[in-house]
Amino acid sequence: MSILDDIVAHKAIELECMPEMVVSLNGLREKLENRGKRDFIAALRDPRVGRVALIAEVKKASPSAGVIRADFDPVEIAREYESAGASCLSVLTDKKFFHGSLTHLRDIRSAVKLPLLRKDFIVDERQIAEAVEWGADAVLLIAAILNDDRLRRFHNLALNAGLSALVEVHGVGELKRALSVDAKLIGVNNRNLKDFTVDLRVTEELAAILGEWDGLLVAESGIHSREDVERLCDCGAKAILVGESLMREENLRTKVNELLGLS
Repeated sequence: MSILDDIVAHKAIELECMPEMVVSLNGLREKLENRGKRDFIAALRDPRVGRVALIAEVKKASPSAGVIRADFDPVEIAREYESAGASCLSVLTDKKFFHGSLTHLRDIRSAVKLPLLRKDFIVDERQIAEAVEWGADAVLLIAAILNDDRLRRFHNLALNAGLSALVEVHGVGELKRALSVDAKLIGVNNRNLKDFTVDLRVTEELAAILGEWDGLLVAESGIHSREDVERLCDCGAKAILVGESLMREENLRTKVNELLGLS
């Protein structure tokens, strides 16, 4: 089994412990309206951010790298990201493999004004309801772990409720599936989730296929330097999602400035 298979198998175990509930569109929409929404896509398109927008990730660990940041204070990290100029934040909520938590999402929402992405492996509508309950403005939908029916259903549920949905792809087949559900926010993961190898050419190749597509392309994973950012911008990426290379830096502001070309 691949690492991705292990993660999805464990999600099934976690879901068995979740209470049964009917997730209704009207219920989600009402909760979001009462809670208040932050426009994830609008923040990425804000002309003040310059050539590329940054989705900065709050992540303590990963299956491939182990613990990335031992002195992990999610709220303080989020505040530093906001102060440094990130447009949005990605918050890991998977506990077993990434040492994340839904409480991180809740606490970060109370501390910053940026839109938040729940970064997890969503395979059930109840996880979308959790995202709303704990403070997310957007959810990640990974094409590799969702069949066509679930991808379309989850995408429609999120958007109609008032969330943004980042559809993550790796490869031409998954890109076509994302386009088939009319996704306007597509993330190309340069990391192969089956063996965790990384190649920036994945974004370049899929961006070429997108051509004049009117959505917003996010490049994810393997982004370490301003040179990497420029390369991805040149092929059409309008935003970057960066976690590990930021989390390894003692001075987050300096690294954010480097990636955004502000230093």
